[in-house]
Amino acid sequence: MKPEIYSDLVDVLRKSVAKHAQRNVLGTKRNDQWQWITYGEFGKRVDDFRGGLADLGIGEGDTVAIISGNRVEWAIAAYATYGLGARFCPMYESQLEEDWTYILEDSGAKVLLTSTYQIFEITRDWNQKIDRLENVFCMSLPEEDVSSFGSLERRGATNPTPTVDIDPEWVCGFIYTSGTTGRPKGVLLTHTNICSNINAVASIFPIDHSDVTVSFLPWAHSFGQTCELHCLISRGAAIAVAESVEKLVDNFGEVRPTMIYAVPRIFNRIYDGLHKQLAEAGGAKKAIFEAGLANAEKRYNLKQEGKSSALVELKHAFFDKLAFSKVRDKFGGRVKYAISGGAALSREVAYFIEYLGIVVCEGYGLTETSPIATANHPGGRKIGSVGRAIPGVEVRIDRSVVDDEDSDDGEVIVKGPNVMKGYHNLPEETDEVITEDGAFRTGDLGRLDADGFLFITGRLKEQYKLENGKYVVPAPLEEILQLSPFVTQAFIHGANRPFNVALVVPDRVAVEKWAQSNGIRGDYEEILTNDKTRGLIDGELEKHSGSFKGYERPRAFTVVAEEFTVDNGLLTPKMSVKRRKVIDRYGDLLDGLYGD
Repeated sequence: MKPEIYSDLVDVLRKSVAKHAQRNVLGTKRNDQWQWITYGEFGKRVDDFRGGLADLGIGEGDTVAIISGNRVEWAIAAYATYGLGARFCPMYESQLEEDWTYILEDSGAKVLLTSTYQIFEITRDWNQKIDRLENVFCMSLPEEDVSSFGSLERRGATNPTPTVDIDPEWVCGFIYTSGTTGRPKGVLLTHTNICSNINAVASIFPIDHSDVTVSFLPWAHSFGQTCELHCLISRGAAIAVAESVEKLVDNFGEVRPTMIYAVPRIFNRIYDGLHKQLAEAGGAKKAIFEAGLANAEKRYNLKQEGKSSALVELKHAFFDKLAFSKVRDKFGGRVKYAISGGAALSREVAYFIEYLGIVVCEGYGLTETSPIATANHPGGRKIGSVGRAIPGVEVRIDRSVVDDEDSDDGEVIVKGPNVMKGYHNLPEETDEVITEDGAFRTGDLGRLDADGFLFITGRLKEQYKLENGKYVVPAPLEEILQLSPFVTQAFIHGANRPFNVALVVPDRVAVEKWAQSNGIRGDYEEILTNDKTRGLIDGELEKHSGSFKGYERPRAFTVVAEEFTVDNGLLTPKMSVKRRKVIDRYGDLLDGLYGD
């Protein structure tokens, strides 16, 4: 049966409500119970909220902004906004006030929706200082309060407002790129942009109404919004909103998802956590698991060659029942696919997940490409790559931007219906990244193999040259170092220097436990300065940089206790490192490693 083709996001919801009215669409845990809303109920609430927005005067081309994490009201507000031909502008709860005010002013938002009372208290009077902002509402206020989300929804129930006829080329939303430097830029995405992704995914990926996810990727980011929210709603699937990242494992066990959408950082935590458990268990349990992984690797390699072995299959059934199924049970026992995006997933982690019996599908894209440009899928996968271009999209490599004779890399260029309309109010910045034929210059480094699979090797702007003329792309190297159970974060530095050095944030729990078993006393700061602890970290860096080229390996390192977080300004809301901010804060420490 051919998948449905969608022209706009209003079309997506209309058809899914008609087909799946009695099926669950969104679930939230309250009072220790998962409470679900059906497609039919969701459609009714969208209709009511659309009426409420219309009563406020929201219409074609207006902007509705929201500061909220994932929740049912987020999705209701988004689809209600689309139905009026208006633009939806999401922001993160973790962003700074100055970012919120900048985005509200830049987007020309007329309505602001807030999730918590704390955020509402901060923003409730902003309609008096931000030019076009007229109303501020809060989801956490009681329905009888005129500033509550519920009151606006109830108001709309008495003001039935049909959806407008959508022009697919209308902008349906702003997604402001958090960026690792400078002001956020408003990426203008049209209905065509996002629906081209939805339609392409439907043609290559088997998602249907039997599927369910536990949602923890922010819908304010394009990966979570398009790949999870819109794609799953288009297929009649169900989405449970996670309580928190800390409660993910519990939520997985309760909801029993069939798919997991995550960024590499989450998969790395899973990998790291399992290896720590095995190390602690030791003995027969560890030996059995490692033997199972070795057999799974042999099984995978045989499959790649189109071969099989009865003995290998028999062993796999044994190890799967004894060990691997126990791991899958922690995720509810039904996970078929692990979908990774947002950054490169290390091969080691990808193979590990694959050997556990979960199909790994890594994809690639940016907010400016709605976001999917390439994807691995059940019909065509190559671990280590980010897949081939999705249907309707062309990917090419511009090698002229790389001044390195030893490299096959170049800038990844994406052309297709998924390429953004442009950056809001930034024509010069738009012209810098859009080519004459309408393609998007991603700023990412990569290469295409003979089979058309794309391999991402880093960011063009992050690439730097050592004194010896060798080029280094730090992010992929850092991801590998972070696979150490004793390393939470690593930062490699060496621009215009004779060699690389590293800044390391250790895993506090693992290091303190190791210190206790090795007779090292004192508080955490004292443990980190102990020569034995430095020896441990040095050994871990040496071990995990084994695959690096000689000039890529850090020759010296320093340790800091504080993690890079969104709150301390060293990570963007999508968990990318703000490299300039890290250098601003720790530049003296890094420079000191060169003995200057």
